[in-house]
Amino acid sequence: MKMKFNPEAHKRRSIRLPGYDYAKSGAYFITICTYNRETLFGEILGANGVGPNNIYPEMIYNDFGEIVAAEWLKSTAIRSEIAMDRYVIMPNHLHGIVLIYGRGDRPVAPTEEHPGPKPKSIGAFIAGFKSAVTKQINAIRQTPYVPVWQRNYYEHIIRNGNDMKKIQEYIQNNPSNWLNDEENPANIH
Repeated sequence: MKMKFNPEAHKRRSIRLPGYDYAKSGAYFITICTYNRETLFGEILGANGVGPNNIYPEMIYNDFGEIVAAEWLKSTAIRSEIAMDRYVIMPNHLHGIVLIYGRGDRPVAPTEEHPGPKPKSIGAFIAGFKSAVTKQINAIRQTPYVPVWQRNYYEHIIRNGNDMKKIQEYIQNNPSNWLNDEENPANIH
């Protein structure tokens, strides 16, 4: 027996701040994970200590990681309403700070006439970024319609300079913390 889709029964709980305008100017800390936490983008060299060239552990991109990096940086050329601060691409996720210069005062929820994220919002940026990366990776591995990213993403509204500094340090130190990272599939705990 085929079950009929019930939008109320299948409604996903939003992890977004209720009533917040995500097209509003501000700084946002973003984390996007790969589908099933698959390690697609490269590897951390020197995760047990010092990496190549006697520097701290570092992420070395493979071809898919290069695509992610190029699309992340290309986003500022495509979308005049955003700028990028620090970011790091890890084997199975990305952390980045996005600065948005939106117009604000837009409703958060999509309307019936305009489903999906509002233009010039964090949601619209993430949707476009994920789509561009997925198309390129799936073309290379010849796997159309196979997900590259998990369905959602994590976002944190950066509220002040201290918050920004802590997040910038977290991003910078992320490769050094890979062995203990909860996103690392080899992490036992």
